[in-house]
Parts: sequence; C-alpha cells; structure tokens
Amino acid sequence: MTGLKFVIPFFFSVLLVATIFISCSSDDSSDDIAMDNDQGIDSTVYDINGVLELFEGTDLSYEISGDNVIFTTTDLPNHKSPYWDTTHELYEAYNGNNTDFHLNPNRISEQNIVLTIPLNPSAASTNEATPLGPMGISRNGVVFFNQYAGPNNQALTNEINSFDQWLGHPQNSGQYHYHVEPTYLTEEFGNDAFLGLLSDGFPVYGPMEDGAEITNDDLDEYHGHISITAEFPDGIYHYHITDTDPYLNGNGFYGTAGNINQ
Repeated sequence: MTGLKFVIPFFFSVLLVATIFISCSSDDSSDDIAMDNDQGIDSTVYDINGVLELFEGTDLSYEISGDNVIFTTTDLPNHKSPYWDTTHELYEAYNGNNTDFHLNPNRISEQNIVLTIPLNPSAASTNEATPLGPMGISRNGVVFFNQYAGPNNQALTNEINSFDQWLGHPQNSGQYHYHVEPTYLTEEFGNDAFLGLLSDGFPVYGPMEDGAEITNDDLDEYHGHISITAEFPDGIYHYHITDTDPYLNGNGFYGTAGNINQ
C-alpha cells in the first residue's frame, strides 16, 4: 500500500504538467498578433499591398520597388478650395462652418513629392518623431502633416482657423496638406474608411470604428492600435484621426519611417 500511495500522486502530477503544457502551447499558437516576450513589442510583419489600389488622385502614381512602394504626387487636391487661384475650375469661396476662418496668403501650387514607404511594415524598436512637413500620404495624393504648426512646433490653435471647408490648407510654398480629418475623404468613403498611409507603412483610418467614435483614450501614444479593419481582416496596427490634439499622430511613428523627398 505504501508504494501505491506514491505512484498515484506521481501519475496525476505528470498528467497535470502535461495538461498545462499542452494548454499553454495551444494558446500561444492561436495568437493573431505575435509579441516579443522580452520587450513587449509587436513582432508581426504586415503586408499593405492590398490597399495600394485605393490610391487615386490628381497626378498621383505609385510603383513597387523591392520591399517598398514609391508614391509620386503633385499634391494637388481633387476637391474645391478657396486656396486655388480664382480662375481655377476647383476654386470655391470658403463655405465651411468656422466663423473665425481667415484665408492665409498662400495658394495651392503643384509639387513634386516622392515617398518611399515599406510594403511590409513592422513595429520599430526605437520610435522616431514625426517631422514638420509631409509625414504620409492620403488616398487622393494630398500629404499628411503632424499636429504642429511650423517652424517651432507650435500648437495648431491659430492655424486651424485657416483650414478650408475640407480642413486643409497650403503652406508658404503652396504645398497643400491635411493636419486633421480630411473631411472630403470621410464624406466620400465613410468615417471608418481607409484614408492613407504614414511613411512607416501603417494605414490611417477615420474617426469611427465598429460604429463607435474613436477617442484619444482608445489609442496608444503613437495614436494607433491593433484591430481588424475592412482591408485587413486578420488585424493590423493602424492610426486613427480624432477631433482633438494630436489629431492624426502622437509621439512618433509606430514603425520605421521611409523616405520623403520634395
């Protein structure tokens, strides 16, 4: 009987360890998003080829080169604005809702901007701050700017009053851009729609998700999160536009930024 008392507990101990091992192994293999256990970094390598066909704008083109997509854009919006020359077919006087609107002295002019963006973005181990000037491209070819007004990283408080009826405006060289929600695109494609890419390759989406408005509290310090989207049914890290600072991006790029030449 002494031997039996030892064998039975030993048998159940082995069975318990095996059960725990199998259970843990099964859970790990079912994770949709892989994480680096040492640093807590998302180690998933994503593929953004599927969204490239959604880009269409005035003199906007792209080509695949190795592991990158190269966008070339004249940065001309495909919508009306008071910042077009008054003789342009898309000129329209301001008719938005901002009673404090004032026209800045700049006018839209053709640019030559080339953005080289990774096709297979992944989380960066060191996160680079977003620059003043272009930091990404919207699906109509207009570039995205960050949450600051130049030249000294000033808040957008005053500059917002120069945004046109579609919430964009040109800077001093005529480079039109969006700091905040590009309402022309969200009206056309939906408030939860894919709106473009930042230069690290991660997508930008509108202010809604799953029927609810996204707030800054729903997002990480880079103004994004991982979830399923219409274009990425397996889930992807993506940025969201919100209606409060930092609007589009927080303290830097989630991934490693590509190159922007202008």
